[in-house]
This record gives sequence, C-alpha cells and structure tokens, in this order.
Amino acid sequence: MNPIELMQKGGLAMWPLLFLSILSVSTIIERLWFWGQIVLGNQQVTDRILDTASRDWDLAIRVAKESQKYPIAKYLLAPLRLPHPDPEIFHLALESAADDELALMRRGDKILEAIIALSPLLGLLGTVLGLIQSLGSIQISDLGTSSTTGVTLGIAESLISTAAGLIIAIISLAFYRLFQGLWFNQMRVFRKAGGALEVIYRQRWLEEEAQYEEAHPYSESASS
Repeated sequence: MNPIELMQKGGLAMWPLLFLSILSVSTIIERLWFWGQIVLGNQQVTDRILDTASRDWDLAIRVAKESQKYPIAKYLLAPLRLPHPDPEIFHLALESAADDELALMRRGDKILEAIIALSPLLGLLGTVLGLIQSLGSIQISDLGTSSTTGVTLGIAESLISTAAGLIIAIISLAFYRLFQGLWFNQMRVFRKAGGALEVIYRQRWLEEEAQYEEAHPYSESASS
C-alpha cells in the first residue's frame, strides 16, 4: 500500500499521527543540526578560552564574546565578565550560568517526550475504533459464512494505526535517548571546563592579593 492508502485505511487516528510524525521529524532534524555544531565546536572553544585565560584575562573575555553561539562560551563568559569578583561569587556565577545553558540545550526534549507518550495511545485508539466499526456489523448468524471476510479485512486494517503509532514512538525514543546521552556528556564538559577556569581564577586572585599585600605592607596595621 502507498502512503495515501495507508492513511485512508488506518482511520481517523492516522491524521493526528501524521502530525506527530512531522513534528517528530522536524524536531529530530533541528536537534541533530544543533548537536552536530555543539559536538564539533565546543571543545575547540573551551580550549581557546582556557588557554587565553591563563595568559590574558581581558583577551579571554573577548574570545568568549566572539564565540557566544556556543553554549560553553556563554557559560564561561558569565563569570569572566564580572569585575574582580570574590572566588565564591565567581563559583556561584558559574553554577547559575551552567543551569541556564544546560536547560536551553534540552530544548525539544519535551516535544519528543510528548510524541513518545501520545503516539502509541493514538494508534491504539485508532485500532479500537476500527474494531468497533468492524465488529459492529457482525451478526451471530453470519459467523462461519463468507460474509465475515470483510470483517476480518477490516480488523487487519484497523491495526495499521497501532503499527504507525509504535513506529513513530520507537523512532522518537531512539533519538530522544541519543540527545539525552549528548546532554549528559555536555554536563561533564561544562563541569570540567568550569573547574579549570575556577582554578585559573583562584590562582590569579591569590597572586593579586599577594601583590597588594606586598605593595601595602602596613595598610592592615594602620587601619587597626
């Protein structure tokens, strides 16, 4: 059967299933494009920012601003742009930025979750409606006669919607798990990059504190 015949024989439930399939495919394509860019570019951007931050803090801020199309760059830029923050404030800025960026990276997951849940139910509903229609025309006197042949065919056709719903749900679930795995991997990348940047900043902050104490050796005693 061609797609048009499948739609006709599958019943009314095939139309919402068609909508869900289009929504699923468009979401999957968008997420594949997004994750393809992230996986290929995030590590390079992270290495550039961290390497620059260890040598020139202001230049690292500029590098992060130029790479803001990558979530990792926006994540690292949040604490970088703060004017001489305390290490605790720096850490809090990293955590807040991580929550925001990781949440944005899960865009589309809720759509796939809804499709995974709704598709089998809609398919089952189409099958139940088809069975009701097919079995409703059977009379006891028709059992065992040739008049039940059409009923058997109708029952077989009513299962089309269940098969379609399961196919949509299975494909959506496979890609949903793939995107979940990529997201969890990015969590580790964010944690590692944030920890490395925090170490660089703490070293820089301690050096600045030591230089200040050397330049003002009697400031503390004078104030007391």
